[in-house]
Amino acid sequence: MPLHATLLAETQAETGYPDAALATLDTQISDIERTGQRWYLAELHRVRGEILLKRRPSDMVEAQVAFVRALDIARSQAAKLFQLQAAVRLARLWTEEGKRDEALDLLAPIYNWFTEGLDVLALIDAKALLDELA
Repeated sequence: MPLHATLLAETQAETGYPDAALATLDTQISDIERTGQRWYLAELHRVRGEILLKRRPSDMVEAQVAFVRALDIARSQAAKLFQLQAAVRLARLWTEEGKRDEALDLLAPIYNWFTEGLDVLALIDAKALLDELA
């Protein structure tokens, strides 16, 4: 269900219904907290942050909270790909806020964990951001 809820929320946001998208995600997050099936929770928070920014680009604080939450959850689960995706998004946000050094310090060590699969989209995206920050 979490993956389906995420896809639904992304579709809702893309078609002009960001509030419905956030409600979909919030319901799924509540269900996960209740059931304890947390395997996709980090990704739900990352997507929530993305939708918050699409809804209101100036709402960086609430989006940052979502990205940090996603990163913390992914770390606690040792979910490296989810850590990378949350770190990329948080680093992009920090870059927009002028925190380039912090963004680089966050993203570089996570990216460097990966030695294979460097042609995966998430890693390509991370490498592009690192090149931009360097």
